Amino acid sequence: MSSEQSVPKENHEEKKLINDPDTREASTEQPYSPVVEVAEELLENAEVKQQPAATENSSDTRKESDAAPAPPLSSLKDAPTPETKEELSPEELLSRMEQLINLPNAGEKNREFSQLREKVQGMLVKDIHDRRAGFIAEGGMESDFHYEHPLQARLSGLSGIFKEKHDIYLKEQQASQEENLSQRQDIIERLKNLYTGSEPGTNFFKEIREIKKAWSEAGQVAKAEFKLLNNNYFHHLNQFYQMLDLNKEYLHQEYQHNLEKREHIIERAKALLEEPVQKALNELQYLHKLWKEEAEPVAEEFREKTWEQFKELSNQIHDRKSELSAALEEEQFANLTRKNAIIEKIRGFSEEGKNASHQFWQNAIKTVEKLREDFLKTGSVPRKLSNQNWNEFKEVLKSFNQSKNDFYKNLKGSQVENLSKKQKLVETARDNMHSEDWDTMVPLYKKLQEEWKQIGHVPRSQANKIWEEFKDACNTFFANHREKTQGAGDNWKENYHSKRALLESLKAIGNSEGSMEEIERIKAQWNAVGKVPRDKISINTEFNKTLREKLRLNNASEYDLKDENLSESQLTDKARKIKNQIQDLEAEISTLENNLGFFNSPSRDNPLLKDTYAKIDEKKQQLEHLRSALHQIISPEGGSAT
Repeated sequence: MSSEQSVPKENHEEKKLINDPDTREASTEQPYSPVVEVAEELLENAEVKQQPAATENSSDTRKESDAAPAPPLSSLKDAPTPETKEELSPEELLSRMEQLINLPNAGEKNREFSQLREKVQGMLVKDIHDRRAGFIAEGGMESDFHYEHPLQARLSGLSGIFKEKHDIYLKEQQASQEENLSQRQDIIERLKNLYTGSEPGTNFFKEIREIKKAWSEAGQVAKAEFKLLNNNYFHHLNQFYQMLDLNKEYLHQEYQHNLEKREHIIERAKALLEEPVQKALNELQYLHKLWKEEAEPVAEEFREKTWEQFKELSNQIHDRKSELSAALEEEQFANLTRKNAIIEKIRGFSEEGKNASHQFWQNAIKTVEKLREDFLKTGSVPRKLSNQNWNEFKEVLKSFNQSKNDFYKNLKGSQVENLSKKQKLVETARDNMHSEDWDTMVPLYKKLQEEWKQIGHVPRSQANKIWEEFKDACNTFFANHREKTQGAGDNWKENYHSKRALLESLKAIGNSEGSMEEIERIKAQWNAVGKVPRDKISINTEFNKTLREKLRLNNASEYDLKDENLSESQLTDKARKIKNQIQDLEAEISTLENNLGFFNSPSRDNPLLKDTYAKIDEKKQQLEHLRSALHQIISPEGGSAT
């Protein structure tokens, strides 16, 4: 029996059934050492995940090639064919690219992603070229033509995200291959020790089965390493079989064990005839893998018989795929019904909002965003109705946004009226900012501040300007009031010594119970102390730095402290700083939320947006904290401008 003839027919058939990348990439060369027939047969049929099948005598395998099961339906469900790709628009191709990125195994889809990217890029270039040609045809100069395609930024963003995922995938593959290489080398060393240093009484049957199982389950290694590694393994396996000297008892046990494996696989295949179609198809692939890796060889009289049984069962399972198609069609029509219901709900908001309030639109915006997420999460619909359904969804969203924008454009009229009211408050504040009638003016300015807070928003273009004018007038009045009432008789040097003592007390505070109360007490005393000499003013910076360190030590922030004994100018300055921080946070939050609009599915479940939503939540929490601190400062008791 030659090495060519001993290759079982099932190996060739199963190579078609199981699209094993390890098998495709493996070298077709194997070491051969002339031993007797039985040892050769065991050697050539050893289970190796990356072992190539014999190539010279492939005609022996044709009998069983008809039973090759088709690939699982899940892999064909939405896969774009070359024809369908040609029919898709750039926006739809970009959506396909985003779907690929959202897959858990996105890094493995480099080829498909690259094809989509090249297709979109070609469409964008052609569109720009056509626009340039039209511009020149209308009499324009080519050098004057400038056009940036609106989809280019999205294409670049998706390409960058995919590159990061693909790089991570390649690094993981490399690390996995290195680990697998070490594991396979350990298996070879174990095999070598089995025939060179085994102790008396060693159960060779058990040991070789464990080694062969470990080899078949070991993962892929780099192509550059595989050929030598594989040859080395088979060399030592051949040496082991020679050592056995054709042990008939071992051979019988090997055949019997594999036959039992085949019978178990056949019984499970029979049970799959009663299972749901998709589950049966998926598990059938696994059974073919087991057949190839753990059920060979068997005695000659059982080889063809068992294979024919298994092949017939495989064909019966594949004949049931029509059931899956019917179930898929039913599911798609159910999805269509759900999506149409969502469209009608959004359309209802557009019609109800014509005479609605601001609160209605705020609630409607949140509800429609939830409906939008539900629409995108709902599965596919029948292909012939897909474009119509999607276009209806886009149109109803467009109508909703138009109605919302119309409402808020009309709302701007009230902001102009608010601007006029605030301008009158500014005039009153300016007219009286140099008055020294304290009993009358102090209550007046506090009333002006309260009225300012009660007036609503003004146009954004005027908001900062009108606020600065009002704040300057109020600050001038309160500064004059403080100077006249407190006088300039502070003992600055004494103040410095008092502040130095308070600073040393602050430095001695730890994080024990009552530390925060002590910090607040020192801060209040510090605010009550007057000015210090100009050359000693750096003590204020040192105090603020130490204060922040102690607050961090006690897991608190500066805004958790009560602002006691602050002068009007100190309160105003602190309010100004907090307002600037609030404006910066609002701008950052707005930018992050706008960036979410670039994704078709900007939900919290999207793994690409997990970090973005976390940042938004964190910044909103900071924003609420700052607003609360500002509210405490600008209350009437604070005496500061709002």
